[in-house]
Amino acid sequence: KWGIIIIIGGLIVGGAIVFYMFNQPHRDVQATTADYKMEAAQLVNEYLADAEISNDKYLDEEGESKIIEATGTISEISVDMNHNKVLLLKDEGDVAGVSCTLLPTINTENLKIGNIVTIKGVIRAGAGYDEDLELYEDVILEKCDIINK
Repeated sequence: KWGIIIIIGGLIVGGAIVFYMFNQPHRDVQATTADYKMEAAQLVNEYLADAEISNDKYLDEEGESKIIEATGTISEISVDMNHNKVLLLKDEGDVAGVSCTLLPTINTENLKIGNIVTIKGVIRAGAGYDEDLELYEDVILEKCDIINK
């Protein structure tokens, strides 16, 4: 009898913990102050120079990205598979850029290729060089917002 009560109690406590973990609020990047402000090319060059040092700088101990503000020239505007706008900040002649996936609520009507914008977001992946494809990979920012519209 006591064994069943302990098992049921454990299941209730375990279910409550799982429910709590899945329903935590998401990080509000828009309302949070940026930890770093820089040119998009500087962010790319730091990752290309040493990805490990850059990850130590831009990620916390748990692997969560710090909030980055990157300023650069829009070289490409596209749409991803989730129908979110993606801006590529890259100057002519750069080997890689910063790919910024915007939040769905961001108005992008006035954006044009060649505009200089400041984007705030979190890093999903750093820049690098893929030897198999012989291509440079862009820094990827997500949950992005446009600071200067």
